[in-house]
Amino acid sequence: MKKTQYDAVIVGAGPNGLAAAITLQQQGLSVLLIEGKDTIGGGMRTLELTLSGYAHDVCSAIHPMALGSPFFATLPLSDYGLEFIHAPLAAAHPFDDGSAVFLSRSLSDTAEALGNDAERYRSLIGPFADHWEALASDSMGPLRFPKNPLLMAKFGRYALQPADVLVSRFQNPRTRALWAGMAAHAIQPLHNLASSAVGLMLLAVGHRKGWPIPKGGSQAIADALATYFVSLGGEIRTGVWIEDLDDLPPHKVALFDVTPRQLDKIAGNRLKKSYSKQLKKYRYGMGVFKMDWALDGPVPFRSADARSAGTVHLGNTFEEIAEGEWKTSKGQHVETPFVLLAQQSLFDTGRVPEGKQAVWAYCHVPNGSTQDMSRQIENQIERFAPGFKDRILARNTMDTQAMETYNPNYIGGDINGGIIDIRQLYTRPVLSLSPYRTSLKQVYICSSSTPPGGGVHGMCGYHAARLALQDIFGIRIPGL
Repeated sequence: MKKTQYDAVIVGAGPNGLAAAITLQQQGLSVLLIEGKDTIGGGMRTLELTLSGYAHDVCSAIHPMALGSPFFATLPLSDYGLEFIHAPLAAAHPFDDGSAVFLSRSLSDTAEALGNDAERYRSLIGPFADHWEALASDSMGPLRFPKNPLLMAKFGRYALQPADVLVSRFQNPRTRALWAGMAAHAIQPLHNLASSAVGLMLLAVGHRKGWPIPKGGSQAIADALATYFVSLGGEIRTGVWIEDLDDLPPHKVALFDVTPRQLDKIAGNRLKKSYSKQLKKYRYGMGVFKMDWALDGPVPFRSADARSAGTVHLGNTFEEIAEGEWKTSKGQHVETPFVLLAQQSLFDTGRVPEGKQAVWAYCHVPNGSTQDMSRQIENQIERFAPGFKDRILARNTMDTQAMETYNPNYIGGDINGGIIDIRQLYTRPVLSLSPYRTSLKQVYICSSSTPPGGGVHGMCGYHAARLALQDIFGIRIPGL
């Protein structure tokens, strides 16, 4: 690597690395973004994983937080080729009887379908959906005094509750099941403190912004961010692995879009022992077993609502989902796992040959598991969509080891950069009011292992870069 002096070097071109690079480049600095893979994107890559002509999202697929991100909202990404598609319904949750409950952009439509829970649902989710921008600004970052303290106090009152406690607010089994599917996105047992936070955010942003599908695949988000970064004067190098700090070109500051395990290895004995000890104690959560299919037609869900949704949650009742997530967190593999399924090509038809479909799904498994969950996942889909298996033309599977090989940040298949429970909700990767700083003055961490955690939103990178601008360059920019 040539020895050009850069103001900043970013390692890792996932959503947070890209966000950090853009934030620094916007201030006129010279910024180099380094990616170990041959293509940028991290969790935002789209490849032909099954058959030629079928575009599959390798990891992230549906992107509510991309539209809901305060940082992405400031960028002119539509000018750089990014276009979002909205399915008629954001999400659906089918039941064994062939019916389903759904999440619609319309709060009223969703609530009215919940029967006797309609007003309870409106009163819980409505204030957060109505004030999404304020909620996102205060919650999607490090722990600090909020700009909207009353709103955050109300959010905290519910978000810090275990999901299996907050569910007692609802009486209708359909509402309880909808809530279970949303809360299970947190990838932790539903009895954990703060396991309600992710579910509340997903419901609120769904009503405010929807759960959109990037046209052409998740790679389109990465490409738009990268093109915008380069248009500002930034530089990107791919196919370069950084194993040690000495591998970096001369720089004034380095930001790492990596998890604590990689950072500790790359920085080695340069870190203070007390800081390195905290990184070594960082906890990773459950992994995922992920599948993609090329299908000879749409998934034949019995429910019309499920056939109209971009995302489908498969798990039937609250009790079934809660039990499965608890058992998985204890190292067990369940026969009827909670399955998250996305059918992007049903609405983004350019991803597949005419009349065909590319379908994406995963279930949670113990961290590091190598057990093949193909049978369990396909059985769970068949349960709600009889005839699904008959439409399979080809499949691709990725266990936790394959996920980590694809993206080293997915330790043991953990796609959230570490469990986001009460102990690591804001204290990630260490207990600090400035969690993006490391014990090295010129080194920062900007991955999903920092607040606010996993998701394609770029807020971890934005906050880390904003702090580096202040610390290293004396540049203060207004917070979002």
